Amino acid sequence: MVKIIIYAGLSIPFNEAREILDSSNDIEVVYKRPIQRGDLNLALKEHPDIIGIIDGVFHQNSAVGHKEILNVMNSGIKVFGSSSMGALRASELDTLGMTGIGYVYNQYASGEVESDDDVAVMLDSETLQALSEPLINMKYIFENAVSENILTEKEKDDLLSIAKKTYYPKRNYAQTLSESNLDNNKKDQLINFIRESKDIKKEDAKDLLRFIKNLVKS
Repeated sequence: MVKIIIYAGLSIPFNEAREILDSSNDIEVVYKRPIQRGDLNLALKEHPDIIGIIDGVFHQNSAVGHKEILNVMNSGIKVFGSSSMGALRASELDTLGMTGIGYVYNQYASGEVESDDDVAVMLDSETLQALSEPLINMKYIFENAVSENILTEKEKDDLLSIAKKTYYPKRNYAQTLSESNLDNNKKDQLINFIRESKDIKKEDAKDLLRFIKNLVKS
């Protein structure tokens, strides 16, 4: 029996995660709320084989520490990260054995993104629903909008500058567009494009779950 612990709930809801990776005859999958300092010490008592870190707290409580993750890996447990806190920590610990997966991880690992503010969101502590928009999602969509000739490079940079200057709990598309100099026609085009675009943090979470699923079945 392979035991897997996944810390998620924000980038991807638990019910959607279970559609990809769930317990079966030879696999036990336990989903937990976003990780915080001290959670991995408790996880060690459950003797998992694999830990996946997707979501974690940043400012509400103390974030999971590097030493905690290293301690888990030194115990022989494989640790994977994506999407949010998992991507950030994986980019910092990939040379020491933590495996990062997805766009957000690659953004951190390449140095394109450096601040934890890029993945931080305000959330409802009860429902784990995001109440603001992560900057990394906005960056991904605005760059794609340039590729689709909806935005120019300068317009993209201006929008990202507005978003970066906004305190993360108040960051959202409506606020960013309202402070921009885009004309109404271009705003409408961009809003439609945003509505049709994928949530890159969720896509990264799905990739992590698929990766673990393939790993344990190989």
